Amino acid sequence: MYALFDDAGKFLAGRVMSEADASMQVELDSGKRVKVKAANVLVRFAKPAPAELMAQAAALAGDIDVDLVWETAPDDEFGFEDLAREYFSASASATEQAAMLMRLFETPHYFHRRGKGRFKKAPEDILKQALLAIERKKQQALQIAQWAQALAEGQCPQPIKDELYKILFKPDKNGPAYKAVVDAAKATQRAPLDLLKDAGAIDSPYQFHFKRFLFEHFPKGTGFPALAAPPVKDALPLATVQAFSIDDSMTTEIDDALSVQGLGTGTVTYGIHIAAPGLAIAPGTPVDQLGRTRMSTVYMPGHKITMLPDEVVQAYTLIEGRDCPSVSLYVTFDEATLEVRGSETKLERVPIVANLRHDKLDSVITNATLSGEAPADYAFAPELAFAFRLARHLKLKREEVRGKPETFNRPDYSFKLIGPNGENTMGDGIEPQGHEQVLIGTRQRGSALDLIVAEAMILANSTWGGWLAELGVPGIYRSQASLQPGIKVRMSTKPAPHAGMGVAQYTWATSPLRRYVDLVNQWQIIACARNGRTAALAAPFKPKDAELFAIISNFDGAYSAYNGFQSSMERYWTIKYLGQEGITELDCAVMVNGLVRADTLPLVFKAIGADNLPRHAKVRVRVTGVDLLTLDVHASVVARLDETEAADGDAGDEDGDDSEVLDNAGALTLAIDVADADAPEAAPNPGAAA
Repeated sequence: MYALFDDAGKFLAGRVMSEADASMQVELDSGKRVKVKAANVLVRFAKPAPAELMAQAAALAGDIDVDLVWETAPDDEFGFEDLAREYFSASASATEQAAMLMRLFETPHYFHRRGKGRFKKAPEDILKQALLAIERKKQQALQIAQWAQALAEGQCPQPIKDELYKILFKPDKNGPAYKAVVDAAKATQRAPLDLLKDAGAIDSPYQFHFKRFLFEHFPKGTGFPALAAPPVKDALPLATVQAFSIDDSMTTEIDDALSVQGLGTGTVTYGIHIAAPGLAIAPGTPVDQLGRTRMSTVYMPGHKITMLPDEVVQAYTLIEGRDCPSVSLYVTFDEATLEVRGSETKLERVPIVANLRHDKLDSVITNATLSGEAPADYAFAPELAFAFRLARHLKLKREEVRGKPETFNRPDYSFKLIGPNGENTMGDGIEPQGHEQVLIGTRQRGSALDLIVAEAMILANSTWGGWLAELGVPGIYRSQASLQPGIKVRMSTKPAPHAGMGVAQYTWATSPLRRYVDLVNQWQIIACARNGRTAALAAPFKPKDAELFAIISNFDGAYSAYNGFQSSMERYWTIKYLGQEGITELDCAVMVNGLVRADTLPLVFKAIGADNLPRHAKVRVRVTGVDLLTLDVHASVVARLDETEAADGDAGDEDGDDSEVLDNAGALTLAIDVADADAPEAAPNPGAAA
């Protein structure tokens, strides 16, 4: 005697060796003996042999018309053997019974299981839905196969092209487009990015980087809804100053201006005037929500994505020829010793007499003209001379606290993109396409005008930070515990020393048109200016305000991502510049981990042969290839330019830490996983291509 039984959803058959009331011993064809509960035995038979029965039943099951079986099956629960006798004959054989059992078991959309060998047919509406789902799945599988075949043949189906960035960086691993890419990559043994690039999915490397960034951070686009700039309702007094700003010619968000009063009297009042959108934009209003969503203006060579709409920016920017609402800090100095005698914050309208542009004046306004060593034939010469003298004094005072001087041995690099008709893309507001001519210029960090502006802003941010703390009003502070390598700047709501700046506390409050945390701090400062000692009660954000912590967290993430994108775009245009100028060799300084830094370009990359050289060694490197998609530079060291080993040390880096170098030499990271196309978990956040 033989028996067919259910073993955890799997059908097995074998010879019955012994039998009791509730169980039996069955020997399988393999010789293994198993104990089977009587309730799990579904068919008893004398012939054919178990293996033969299972083979015949499986073949016969495929021929059973499941639609006909469903039509003839009773509405109530039934056993498979009853349906076998109805379908085949009243004397259905063991093979036919087993075939019906298998067929019912493998079609759960037609028949619902109700126990061992018991079934009930699915309701008609549920069956129709199931059949439609099966058909959709079948068609999807066919579509995936067709798309994978097209990719393997070098053609990119439009649906895959439309989902390119989602597939690569935030994929739905159960989506057909993702599965097609994975299948094609497996079939061709190629990396997904190379496969898609050769299939024409990527229009241009530049658009790839730019659209990838938009996909991750601006999924709804970069446009703004139609919003009017709220007016400043305060009746602000007119300041008795003649203020001027110092910015680049391409700057449209002019946040800050300076004024100097009292020269020659022994007491000089230094005015730092900050654009005051906080006097008009209230927390929670639509314009505020825009700023809170973006958190900062995004900068890149030849283009920018502003935090606020241009019409809003232009309502509050400190443009020349206008009396502009401002939050002004007036610091009074002894003219001879430059010791601080006092400070005061005012809400007022400030006459902006001029917008000075440092890219046009750097060669005119110099250390020599500002210190009296050369003639000063330009506007605001006495005021700028005092501001420069004060800036150098403030810098020295900070360096005493800092414990070592700030050194800027590397220049700042500027990028200008020239379109086909000779237009400057930034000036015309034209979005670059990636094929423009790029001009890379240099400005030595710490130039005279830079120093004046930088020290004025540090003075304002540190002074206001201390004032907020004195009045018990929370703000958003930036602090750094020490200058030791690896100690990063952190943001918090409480004042703490900033070792890198050499100040007791430091806020960001001088760029409210460009950074959201500056706008938040400006609201707090305005509350202090209006209410004095009771400001803590009137300020929009109270101590330990959860919303303030949320703003810090969101800003930190967005600002880091924006800076990473700016670095990657600068790297793109620098690599583009190599080809444009036909540069094949570069003089470089060795960094760490085989990295080198170009002497005359903002470019850090790996070079074969640099691994065993000492840090800061000077080498000549030959560029053997570049990849604008991954932003990789392939190169090797061809000569050592210095004979003595450079000593490890600061060598011009402000903190002697190469972490930023490593960040800027990373490779493109994809979230696509060829080894696991069906995993439902979310894909990891891809790293930036730096």
